Amino acid sequence: MGEHTMHKILVIDDEAVIREGIRQTLNLEGFEVEVAADGKSGLEKLQKSDFSVVISDLKMPIMNGLEVLKTIQILQPDVPVIIVTGFATIDSAVDAMKNGAFEYLTKPFLPDRIVEKVQAAIRQRVQDQRLEKTDTDNTALKGISASFIGRSTPMQKVFQRILKVAPTNSTVLITGESGTGKELVARAIHSSSTRKQEVFVAVDCNSLPENLLESELFGHVKGSFTGATHSKPGLFCIASGGTLFLDEIANLSMATQAKLLRVLQQREVTAIGGTKATPIDIRLVAATNRALDIMVKEGTFREDLYFRLNIIPIGLPPLRERNGDIPLLINYFLHKFSKEIGKEIKGLSTDAMTALDQYPFRGNVRELENIIERAVVLTQGEIIQREVLELPENGDSPSSDEQSPAPLNSEELKEAKRRVREQAVEPIEKAFVLAALERNQWNVTKAAEETGMLRPNFQALLKKLGISIKNHTS
Repeated sequence: MGEHTMHKILVIDDEAVIREGIRQTLNLEGFEVEVAADGKSGLEKLQKSDFSVVISDLKMPIMNGLEVLKTIQILQPDVPVIIVTGFATIDSAVDAMKNGAFEYLTKPFLPDRIVEKVQAAIRQRVQDQRLEKTDTDNTALKGISASFIGRSTPMQKVFQRILKVAPTNSTVLITGESGTGKELVARAIHSSSTRKQEVFVAVDCNSLPENLLESELFGHVKGSFTGATHSKPGLFCIASGGTLFLDEIANLSMATQAKLLRVLQQREVTAIGGTKATPIDIRLVAATNRALDIMVKEGTFREDLYFRLNIIPIGLPPLRERNGDIPLLINYFLHKFSKEIGKEIKGLSTDAMTALDQYPFRGNVRELENIIERAVVLTQGEIIQREVLELPENGDSPSSDEQSPAPLNSEELKEAKRRVREQAVEPIEKAFVLAALERNQWNVTKAAEETGMLRPNFQALLKKLGISIKNHTS
């Protein structure tokens, strides 16, 4: 009996007698068993624990066995699924096997039969794991991880999940703290999907008031509200054929949530003030930095919509849990901003690297990016020093909503780039002006004419470059 104690089995069946019977049978054989009365709760258990085998009924309310099977094939494709049913037909058996079921059993079945199939499924899984390649540095993974920087185990798991879910049309819910790169994940999913040649549309659900957001999402017809001077297609229609990314989806009002749910259920959208529904074909990816399951319990987020969104969850780890990734990210941002601003910075001092390595980064990758950008702008030499990082003295990272140091705004960045370009060009300008003056015996008027400049402008340039003609004139 002890040989099975490491294997946990999940049984999903809406008939209490059946699921309890299977539980008792497998318990007697030494297996640990958890049960669920429907597909929804079964998948929730699957996401919270590791199971060696899943046994699922075919005919169930809310979510049938085939839907459970297809979802498991995406979430955890290495977990074998045994489908059982009292409504056996050739077609249902073929469908189950086509969709990756390990075995298909018809009720009623003898206890020994279910034990036999579970043992066979476990043996097959162990054999597959031994044959599976351990090298994850394949071409497809390189293509996805090019959008990210990270070799840590948590990020490798994210890359692998993206590879598995991208080719499907399943809805994805990306969760993670602010600044962890949720939109990057959404774009990676799109660029690795069959829709990659189509449009990717991103919407920040926190950036617009409710009425304008609904107009943006669903569209409106002329005269449907004050200011609607012409009809406008919504982003659901614009994104049709491609991917629609809804960021910060937790900020949707309950009314907008209801409208979104109808669109997802019916796969069609009706513009505000309109009467005709337009069919849509989108891949939906949503993201949030808040716990939607808690919001559901609090009554601020619809449970049915959460269920529709949370088909394939992808959780992004905070930077503080990505051991070893910080130096890689620093090098990436250092090269990026040095090139963008026009400086040649070779690296960070030991003190600066130590300070960043010990920093908690509550603002995650975005906060690190802001720190390196500002440091590149402010550094005068080739090495970034500790004080230029402008980290809080007490070592406490700011909250993700109040990141510090703040990113440079467009005007600050433009001015910084201008100063750097001037510093780089100044030696060339000086050599050019001195050569023109020498060719013209230090006659300012002639030198200005030769270079095509007006005399006052040429004199202003001499002053700026610190060139005096007094010692060269008689």
